[in-house]
Amino acid sequence: MSIWHSDDFDPDAASAFGDSSMPGHLGIRITARGENWLEATMPVDRRTHQPFGRLHGGASVALAETVASVAGFMTVDPAEKATVGLEINANHIRPVRDGIVTARAIAEAIGRTTQVWTIRITDERDKLVCLSRITLAVIPVNQA
Repeated sequence: MSIWHSDDFDPDAASAFGDSSMPGHLGIRITARGENWLEATMPVDRRTHQPFGRLHGGASVALAETVASVAGFMTVDPAEKATVGLEINANHIRPVRDGIVTARAIAEAIGRTTQVWTIRITDERDKLVCLSRITLAVIPVNQA
């Protein structure tokens, strides 16, 4: 049984949803979707560096929250519900200086009022960069 509200998936449309906000400014793009996961990429460049030239931990958290929030939103009826971050944590495992990082959000629990997602961020060699977990609140769309 699929967790997705709709079988339709357009990564460009999903990415465009955030183009005028933080995801767009950081270059985050939704790229792929599977049975219980969603993937996004983000460049590691001047927009996402900390002062020492490495991927900023806050940029990793922004990527993790973005991919999981978009995934969560894809599981609900968008005319009635929205998903918003309730709590997030992140363990920063290894530095990245340049290239692209990929985040895969995997559904752990999809409930009526909350969702839990695990997000693995990897570098271009598929090495773990950050491991994150987020709890999303499912709220009425008029409260979003």
